[in-house]
Amino acid sequence: MDTDHVNYLIYRYLQESGFAHSSFTFGQESGVTRSSVAGTKIPPGALLVQLQRALNYVHAEVCLSEEGTPVDYEDLGGVDALSLIDSVQPDVCEQRRQQIWAKRRMETDSKPSGAGAAKDSGAMEVEVASDAQNVRILKGHESEVFACAWNPTCDMIASGSGDSTARIWDLDSRDDDAPLVLRHLAPEGATESGEDTKDVTTLDWNRTGDLLATGSYDGAGRIWSKAGELKNRLMGHEKPIFSLKWNARGDYIVTCSLDTTAIVWNADRGTIKQRFEFHSAPCLDVDWRDDTSFASCSTDKDICVCKVGSQIPVRTYKGGEEHEGHIDEVNAIKWDSSGNYLASCSDDKTVKIWGSEQDKPLHTLSQGGKIYSLQWSEKAPGSKLPLMLASASFDCKTKVWDAILGKCLYTLTGHTSPVYSVAFSPNSQYLASGAFDHLLLVWSVETGELVQSYNGGGGIFEVCWNSEGSRIAACYTDNTVSVIDFSP
Repeated sequence: MDTDHVNYLIYRYLQESGFAHSSFTFGQESGVTRSSVAGTKIPPGALLVQLQRALNYVHAEVCLSEEGTPVDYEDLGGVDALSLIDSVQPDVCEQRRQQIWAKRRMETDSKPSGAGAAKDSGAMEVEVASDAQNVRILKGHESEVFACAWNPTCDMIASGSGDSTARIWDLDSRDDDAPLVLRHLAPEGATESGEDTKDVTTLDWNRTGDLLATGSYDGAGRIWSKAGELKNRLMGHEKPIFSLKWNARGDYIVTCSLDTTAIVWNADRGTIKQRFEFHSAPCLDVDWRDDTSFASCSTDKDICVCKVGSQIPVRTYKGGEEHEGHIDEVNAIKWDSSGNYLASCSDDKTVKIWGSEQDKPLHTLSQGGKIYSLQWSEKAPGSKLPLMLASASFDCKTKVWDAILGKCLYTLTGHTSPVYSVAFSPNSQYLASGAFDHLLLVWSVETGELVQSYNGGGGIFEVCWNSEGSRIAACYTDNTVSVIDFSP
């Protein structure tokens, strides 16, 4: 057992337990995301499983016979024969079981009667996509892929990884082996601090699709052409950037950082337009309301609505029970397309919907676990569907809410591990969800039924739709990006 194995299990445990930012920091500081075990396919809860096996040594799962009865531990050679990660991988455990069964068959010269695998009555069975022609696996990253985003005007997708690169994949070219590789190197003349500090944590295309902005763990933002040329560096944060967004007009970019600040940049020059220092703890997410105002959220539990040119917040949604605000860190925020409503989600297991003119929430919506991701629907002309909000939780469930009434329309229960990302299709008729159980699921918003699924090769960090709603991308812990053709 070596430190990389231990650190990787701890890293995965922090992710699965909802400590997303702690896991990210731990992964960088321990170097485990660069180690040979990074991206290893292990099931959710592996650390707890391993600890339980250590406490119940003779009852280790890998020591069960085909009939489910204990096997003499010496038959196996002991759990020490397995690495720490091997001992919690289902395929490795299954191989070891097969070795035991084969040995017993030879000894008894008879084939034991097999017992069928029990189904988890609490999990929903999903039909996994098997048509490989409808799925493209984009390989090339050397570490986990944290973010992906479709170009809004063509069939290109950008991905950001822990390998210090972003990549632009042109799906029209059909050449999966030759993406544009955007290397996040230190500025010329600067001292390199090591490759383990430049994870690409966030990225966003401008509305016209000709420029891509990336944010990195080295605290720098970068602007690239869609041809892969570095246009500008955004140097102003002292710590990692967690979120970055273009405004609709394309002249400003807003970033937020672990250094507690948000910065609005002049995109054409790469210079600071204004620095916002309204939070007392790390700033986790930002989102534009219009071309000159945006909201930011933080681990300090507050949400600030800011405006370019104003030296004080336009409005602050204060945290704490006395303000009816969040009582734990606020992970993500999103304005609806009208700019009238702001949604926020938190480790306090709630989503809150705020009106643009009120200091207290219009609705507080509860889930069973910490909530890391949310997404608004688009109100299509003539649609009978209400304005909806989807939220993804570490209780393995996704909820779809009527945002005006504050009423839950559906609870989607197909996942068996934390759901990291949700995304409505452009016409808001479908909802995609991605989780650490490797599943990408697509649901009908009208009926709440599962319409398509895909089982990938790792835990999913983010899912997103192309502008036509014909393809879905997902980025994974196994260093890949999958592109799934959608056919309802």
